[in-house]
Amino acid sequence: MNQEELAACIQAYGRDLYSFCLQLTKNRQEADDLYQDTFLKIVEIRERMDFKCNPKGYLLSVSVNLWRNRRRKFAWRQRIAGLEIRMDDMEWELPSGEASIEEQMISREERGLVQKAVDELPEKYRMPVLLFYMEELKISEISGILRIPAGTVKSRLYKAKKTLEKRLEVVLNEKKA
Repeated sequence: MNQEELAACIQAYGRDLYSFCLQLTKNRQEADDLYQDTFLKIVEIRERMDFKCNPKGYLLSVSVNLWRNRRRKFAWRQRIAGLEIRMDDMEWELPSGEASIEEQMISREERGLVQKAVDELPEKYRMPVLLFYMEELKISEISGILRIPAGTVKSRLYKAKKTLEKRLEVVLNEKKA
């Protein structure tokens, strides 16, 4: 991979990758670091890469693996040093267009509820949900990225949907009452 190919890759997939990193880390600073580390790793292993197959999937796979390694290292350090996890609040952008202020606020609140419910999912369910719905990847691509069978991806998506359905139903019923 030469500089032109890297620039084209960043231009084509950079925004999606950063958005995915942000959803994964739930923290802008960590998302920035993960995003940069992903491209540094790509540059490091450029000889072994084949970008003609599925470059976006490959980038997401590298990002997921780096994130898992970081979490593993952090868990190890936490056991040793007793550190606490710091989570920053997500910033949400209001939808653009002709919508009234009320509609924009309701839409923002609903997105916040869905985001919170997704964030509360265990990681093994959250990852497939983010890859399937946010990155719009196929089951086979998610299977390759997470290195699990396609049936497991389907099962985790199904369980995640059922869990989200229950959580959001409870939250929405409480709001109506």
